[in-house]
Amino acid sequence: MTFAELHHPEAAGDDDPVVLLHGGNVANWMWEPQLAALSRRVVVTPHLPGFGDRTSEPWPGLGAVADDIVGRVRELTGRRRFHVVGLSLGGVVALHLAARHPEAATSVLASGVPLLPVTGLPRLAVRLHLRLWERPWFWKAQAAAFRLPADSRRPYVEHGLSVRKETARRMLDDVHSGRVPKGLSAYAGPMLLVAGDREPATVRRSLAAAASVVPRATIRFAPGMHHVWNVEDPDLFDAMILAWLEGRVEPRLRE
Repeated sequence: MTFAELHHPEAAGDDDPVVLLHGGNVANWMWEPQLAALSRRVVVTPHLPGFGDRTSEPWPGLGAVADDIVGRVRELTGRRRFHVVGLSLGGVVALHLAARHPEAATSVLASGVPLLPVTGLPRLAVRLHLRLWERPWFWKAQAAAFRLPADSRRPYVEHGLSVRKETARRMLDDVHSGRVPKGLSAYAGPMLLVAGDREPATVRRSLAAAASVVPRATIRFAPGMHHVWNVEDPDLFDAMILAWLEGRVEPRLRE
């Protein structure tokens, strides 16, 4: 499924663009529910290396991905600074971007970010995931487990089958090693870190790990939400982004 990277270019003005970074095993089309709410902003939904229109490329590592995104956004928009919003893998990349390119990130909003090592049964589940990578039924089961709406399940399955297993292996090893990006403590911009109430425990505990490094970051929980909650409750997710761009925290998020 092909989905554009640059949206609402006619909205260019004094406001910095908004960059939406997609999760793992999906592509930039996951942000379609958010585009209408952000129609007054220039929005960039870049493809991460190895995903979307870039499945032929190898996974270069989280730091290199962050560098790639900065270059791509500046190429598309001509702007040096932008707000960064990331979910899951995209949230991890957003934090690496803030650590490596603090001058580029006007603000950071990251949801569902695993920053602790994944071990034990969850690690075994990842190995099983890779063994079943080419099985369509497995991707359909994943779509159901993530509570994706019916119109999102087909592109999720099709895209998952298009991603190379080696890309997924490298990406998962990178993310599941669990670490707060080096240099993140020096990032001085606004940062909002969010987890759904029903996310895996590793993700929820990761908020405390991040707060220990960036104590000025704002920590919130999305009531009743699972991991991919931009499609589970797009209205709340949109409200969260819009409030954050205005310098506020959406009051329905709990402390």
